Amino acid sequence: MKLSVRLRLTLLYSGIFFIAGVLVLGISLLIVRGILDDTRLRLQAAPEFLPNHAVLEPSGKVVLVKVSRRDVLNAQQNYEQATMTRFLLQTGLVVVLLGALATIAGWVVSGRVLKPLYQVTDTARRVAHGHNLAERIAYAGSNHDVKDLADTFDLMLARLAHAFDVQQRFIANASHELRTPLAINRTLVDVALRRPDATPDAQRLGESLLVVNTRHERLIDGLLALAESDRPVLERHQPVDLSEVASHVVDHAGEEADAKSIVLHRALAPAPTRGDPVLLERLAQNLVENAIRHNFQGGEVWVTTRLSDGEAELSVANSGPVVPAYDLETIFEPFRRLRADRVRSDRGTGLGLSIVRATARAHGGTVVAEPREEGGLTVTVRLKLAPAPVLREDDFGN
Repeated sequence: MKLSVRLRLTLLYSGIFFIAGVLVLGISLLIVRGILDDTRLRLQAAPEFLPNHAVLEPSGKVVLVKVSRRDVLNAQQNYEQATMTRFLLQTGLVVVLLGALATIAGWVVSGRVLKPLYQVTDTARRVAHGHNLAERIAYAGSNHDVKDLADTFDLMLARLAHAFDVQQRFIANASHELRTPLAINRTLVDVALRRPDATPDAQRLGESLLVVNTRHERLIDGLLALAESDRPVLERHQPVDLSEVASHVVDHAGEEADAKSIVLHRALAPAPTRGDPVLLERLAQNLVENAIRHNFQGGEVWVTTRLSDGEAELSVANSGPVVPAYDLETIFEPFRRLRADRVRSDRGTGLGLSIVRATARAHGGTVVAEPREEGGLTVTVRLKLAPAPVLREDDFGN
């Protein structure tokens, strides 16, 4: 059982009080015991018979009699026992009552002391699970350590918000500045290839340049998608059904699959989640394209969506060459390919599965790759379940 800070502080306060109370009780007991011992020692030093001992008779008359020292010591012993018993009961009851009051006071005081920390925790939780980096604690209490903590947290949130704004502006600017020259190059090469006086050598050179240009465009698209997906999803957080996403992607992958005579199988059960529909579509697209490109001629691809252990699951499996288990982590790293594909430039940029993992993490999910005994891979993405109305297929970009 995990105890809260407030409860631990309360137990600490009450524990300290009870220990102090027991110490005070023990010291008081020693003092009273010492006083009673002094009285007994004086009686032990008295004569055998004590004259002029006052005794109250039943009639109410006080008479002076001679009593023995033994009778006086016995009476003193009975008095000491009664006094010590009553002292322990009364002081113990006082310590218990004051301890209960100290526990209540400790609970109240610790709550007031920890209230600013609860504000920090609640704000951090809302920012972590929400979409508003502009939210602040704005603690207005007196200047002390808790206010310093709250102000430091506000400063951190401000810097995070600024960093995300800078990243978004960079992605937008880079998207324009990098794609524009490549589009111009492609247009110039296309115009040159269509010229009537273009020689065969110039046409072959132009076609090679178009291939290189296309590869560069795909590389830039992958880098921008990786930059966009490698951060928590804070905007466009909407209900999305992975079955709708997968169906849309498989429909558009038919032409590429037909070129390699690859059969696409689909088993799409509802798998609702929440996230950025554009990024989730890119995730599914990368998985399906990866399964087609790293496959045999005439191979197969299986796309499955379902609910599993309270999560929305998208699984893409493909036939193909056997993949060693020790190479599985490598395929998720940017620009890393399996050894057989390192010299092949027609199978992608090496960013597809990196984007898949970054997107899954940004949505609070996981991605796992497992080799198939017959060859090929099974890549499974699991995201948080969100039983909510989903977007239609028309809401996804083409």
